[in-house]
Amino acid sequence: MKEKTMVETWLDELKQKLNQMDDAEIVELRMGPSASVHLLYIKTLIDSERLNETIIQPLQRSACSSLSSCITNAKVSEVLSVEDAEQKIMQGCILLNDSVNDQWLGVQLENPLGRAVEPSQTETVIYGAKDSFSEQLDKNITMLRRRLPITTLKTESFTIGSLSKTKVVLMYIDGLTNPEFVILARKKIESVDFDQFLDSSQLAAFIEDHNHTVFPQFLQTDRPDACAYALGEGKLTLLVANSPFALIAPITFFHLLQSPEDYFLRWPVASFLRLIRYGSFIVSLTMIPFYVALTTFHYQMVPLPLLYVLLESRSKLPFTPFAEGFFMIITLEIIKEASLRMPTKTSQTLGVIGGIVIGQAAVEAGFASKVLIVLMGISAIAFFLVPNYQVTKSMVLLQILLLILASFLGLPGIVIGLIGILAHLHALTSLGQPYLAPIAPFYGKDWNDLFIRGPLIWMKTRPKYLKPLRKWRQEMKK
Repeated sequence: MKEKTMVETWLDELKQKLNQMDDAEIVELRMGPSASVHLLYIKTLIDSERLNETIIQPLQRSACSSLSSCITNAKVSEVLSVEDAEQKIMQGCILLNDSVNDQWLGVQLENPLGRAVEPSQTETVIYGAKDSFSEQLDKNITMLRRRLPITTLKTESFTIGSLSKTKVVLMYIDGLTNPEFVILARKKIESVDFDQFLDSSQLAAFIEDHNHTVFPQFLQTDRPDACAYALGEGKLTLLVANSPFALIAPITFFHLLQSPEDYFLRWPVASFLRLIRYGSFIVSLTMIPFYVALTTFHYQMVPLPLLYVLLESRSKLPFTPFAEGFFMIITLEIIKEASLRMPTKTSQTLGVIGGIVIGQAAVEAGFASKVLIVLMGISAIAFFLVPNYQVTKSMVLLQILLLILASFLGLPGIVIGLIGILAHLHALTSLGQPYLAPIAPFYGKDWNDLFIRGPLIWMKTRPKYLKPLRKWRQEMKK
C-alpha cells in the first residue's frame, strides 16, 4: 500500500475539521489530465472576486513549476502544520496543496469587512484630524504609519485568546522609547491566559499594574493623532484586532483630563480650557457632598441670606440630605445610561425630559430641594467636561464615597476622602511609572504641559518620567 504524502495526510485531517461547517468550501481544481489542486477556505471570510482573479484564473491559464509562482497578486506563505493551516483558514486565508513540492500554501484573501473611516465618536474636536480607528487592524496600523513615516516605528505581533485568536500589535519608536517599557509590555502580553478577547479594554484589564482600582492605567483612545503624539513622546501603543480603541502607556493621572485638541489651539486658550477641566473635575466630585455636609453639620458656615434659601427649600422634605443627594445622583446616572443606550434622536428627547420634567417633578413632589437640583445640574455639566469616559464613570463612585463620608463626618469627611484618593493615586503605577508624575516625583521641566499647555517652543524635552532615549524634541540646526 502506497504511503500517503504530507499533502494527502493534511487534506484528510482538514476535511474532517471542516466537515460540519456549512460555509466551508473544499474545491478541487483540475490542472490537467492527471494533476489537481485542492482549495480550502471559509467563503464568508474571503473575497470571492479576488479568489477568481488571483488564484483560479492564473492556475487555469498557465503551466507553473509551482503554485507560488502562479499567484502574484496576493501574499503567499507556507503552512507549517495542521494547526497553522486551521488558524490561517479561520483568519481569511485560502489553502492550496502543492503536490509537486509536497507542501501547503496559504493565500491571504481576507474579505475587507469594516466601516469606512469616520470622525471620533468619543473624543470630538473642532480642530485636528477627523479620522478615527476602526475594527480593521491593518487599517489602524496604516493610519499611524502615515503620521510617522519612519523606519524606526516598530511593530511586534502577538496572538492571545485560545478561542478568539485575537491579534495584538505593539508599536513603539526604536531608539526613542525606553526598552524597559517594551520588555515589560511584551512580558505582560505573553503571560496573558484567557480564552477570548473582543476589545482592547479586556486586554488592559489583564496587563495593567493594578486591577483593584477605579482609575485606568492605560489611556484608551480611538484617535490616531493622539497615538502618534504619544509615540513621539516615548510611549508605546497597543492595537487589538476587531477593536477601534488603542491603548497608550505609560500614562499619568493628568493625561486622563487632557484633550487631544489642547495641542491644536493657541496656548493661552488651551491652558484656559485645561484649567476649567481640572476645576470641573473637582467641582463634580465635591459639590453634592459639600451640600450634604453644610446642610447636615455646618449650617453656621452658610451666609444668612443663603441660609434662608436652604431652610425654605428643605422645610417640607421628608428625607435627610444624604438620602436626597444619593437619590438624585442615582437618578441622574439612570438617565445618562438610558440616553447612551437609546437611538440618538430618542436620547436627545430623553435628556430634555430627564433634565427638566423629572427635576421639576422631584421638587414639586418633595423628593429634592430646588438648591440641590441646581447643584446637580452644575455637577452633571462639569462631569461632561472630562474627556475620558472611563474616568467619568469612576468619578460617580468617588462622588458617592465622598457623599457617605460627608453624611457622617461633614467637611472633615470630605477632606479625609480627598486625602485618601490622593494617597491611592500616589500608590498607582502605569507600566511601572508613577501615576502622579510630574508632581510626585517632582519633575519641574514637565510642568509646562501639566495644568497649563505651554507654548510648543517651551517643550524642548520629552517628559522625564518616560525615560526616553532621546531627550530633546528640538534639533539644534547649524
